[in-house]
Amino acid sequence: MIQKIQTLSGYIHEYQKSITQPEEFWGRVAESFHWQQKWDQVVSWDFEKPDVKWFLNGKLNITENIFERHLYTLGDKPAIIWEPNDPSEASITLTYRELYEKTCQFANAMLEQGIQKGDRVIIYMPMVPEAAIAMLACARIGAVHSVVFAGFSANSLADRIIDCQAKAILTSDGNFRGTKTIPVKAVVDEALEKTRTIEKIIVLKRTNIEVTMKEGRDIWWHEAIEGVSTAHQAEVMDSEDLFFILYTSGSTGKPKGVVHSCGGYMVYAEYSFANVFQYSQGDVYWCTADIGWITGHSYIVYGPLLAGATSIMFEGVPTHPHPGRFWEIVDKYKVNQFYTAPTAIRALQAYGLDPVEPYKLDSLKVIGSVGEPINEEAWHWYHDHIGKGKCPIVDTWWQTETGGILISPIAGVTPTKPAFATLPLPGVQLMIVDNEGNELKGNGVEGNLCVKFPWPSMLRTTYGDHERCRQTYFSSFKGLYFTGDGVKRDHDGYYRILGRVDDVINVSGHRMGTAEVENAINEHPKVIESAVVGYPHDIKGQGIYAFAICDLEGRTEASLKEEIKQTVSKIIGPIAKPDQVQIVSGLPKTRSGKIMRRILRKVASKDLNNMGDTSTLLNPDVVEEIIKGAGL
Repeated sequence: MIQKIQTLSGYIHEYQKSITQPEEFWGRVAESFHWQQKWDQVVSWDFEKPDVKWFLNGKLNITENIFERHLYTLGDKPAIIWEPNDPSEASITLTYRELYEKTCQFANAMLEQGIQKGDRVIIYMPMVPEAAIAMLACARIGAVHSVVFAGFSANSLADRIIDCQAKAILTSDGNFRGTKTIPVKAVVDEALEKTRTIEKIIVLKRTNIEVTMKEGRDIWWHEAIEGVSTAHQAEVMDSEDLFFILYTSGSTGKPKGVVHSCGGYMVYAEYSFANVFQYSQGDVYWCTADIGWITGHSYIVYGPLLAGATSIMFEGVPTHPHPGRFWEIVDKYKVNQFYTAPTAIRALQAYGLDPVEPYKLDSLKVIGSVGEPINEEAWHWYHDHIGKGKCPIVDTWWQTETGGILISPIAGVTPTKPAFATLPLPGVQLMIVDNEGNELKGNGVEGNLCVKFPWPSMLRTTYGDHERCRQTYFSSFKGLYFTGDGVKRDHDGYYRILGRVDDVINVSGHRMGTAEVENAINEHPKVIESAVVGYPHDIKGQGIYAFAICDLEGRTEASLKEEIKQTVSKIIGPIAKPDQVQIVSGLPKTRSGKIMRRILRKVASKDLNNMGDTSTLLNPDVVEEIIKGAGL
């Protein structure tokens, strides 16, 4: 097991060691894992290309480090506790031994269906135990999983299948979410009308809704595992073998397939989990995320299971069948560490304290937030009413691309400060630069957040397009990884994330590329041109505000706005649906034709201060018209 940092002086000592002797530091952390063959070199890196490798020539399988490493001592311990959408349905507890056997069995079933090491496998499933089993079984046989959030549309799913040339899909008949039953397999079938690479679909029966099964391609999950052995020898993987692809919205409109590799991701996932949450054997840990996001990968499945933790998976939503559901589950399982999104906190805060008061919440030791910066008001509500003033809040900052938490308090060890992610974890070397790339040293500075030295779980490339990886993350500032976020380092040296500096909107912790949403809006036959910006939203953190030039013939403005919203929902998914649509006659553009989104952001945010010089625009008059149309 990884040794945890337990004191502030211990953190300072570890951090100094990690930046002065990074190879020795990470080599020591990696020693606590089971390697089939030890590495020859801890790290090799070049941020110019970029080319990063960790634990070179090390051989391992991450599932051996979850199962074989723990079975002797933790075989009968709960690994996953599953809480269903409907509280009247029975929950499911899988011990480490049971999860191991189900993983091995499904790994064998996939091999029987022709899925092999290196094949790309899409997982498009609800939050059920089989979703975690699917991920682990892929890892067991060396297949590359790409989990797609089961709320994405057929078009979004098709884009991801095509980009990674997936061979198989693991899915379900349907999905229960709150009061809805969502037809998951039907979305897969629609996506496959646009793709040509899928040879096999394994379908879990969850909702019992009627689905179409194509003979020779589609097989029920229960039939695929029938009579299949529960013994399986894990595939030996190289440390730098491709582990998984996870798609994130890009500013060009085409999703980016962020690639993570086996060894470094494994080491950092357990190290960051054990330290940030200060997990102790016997604790019950719950992250409310979906496994379709990186949070679910690193802090529902891999990080907790590598640490031998008990991890809760929740199928439902925070307000069903009542807005006290989260707190009911905390008391039911005596949850010790609770990790959720600021969006959820703000949504529940809006219901007041009545839904909180029936519950004790006295088992909680650590509460955390993830996905976006948490505002001070929500931080205090969370701290006072959920943590009862005694639980440290770990306000974590990280990204799909980072693979794990980079900046966060270490619970009960390092200080917390409302709305601040505070300090970097050991091994994370941050740098703040101005727009010209000059380092801003000392405290009390604000600029672009970069990292100057690699960490084990960082992305290796973007799938099938390494140049895009270089351009997106390594070209803005020479020799640095650019996070895309603005940051402030205060007088105490603590970091506060200020949000995206590029054309990406963070909606409820889900990153949406503005170009992707604009492309969807422009699919509507009545839309001539559109521009999308983010604006402050009380619940979601950021909302989506769309400005659209339209042909109104035969339509009312109200009906067209609703059609635009539904178009985006169908093409990308409901999470990308604009909160506001404003029909405009023109968009503010420079003489070179570039849309001035800075002005549109000001209008969307109802902030008309410092609008800047608009006289140089190609069409300055349109600004007044847009302001008037927004009712300002």
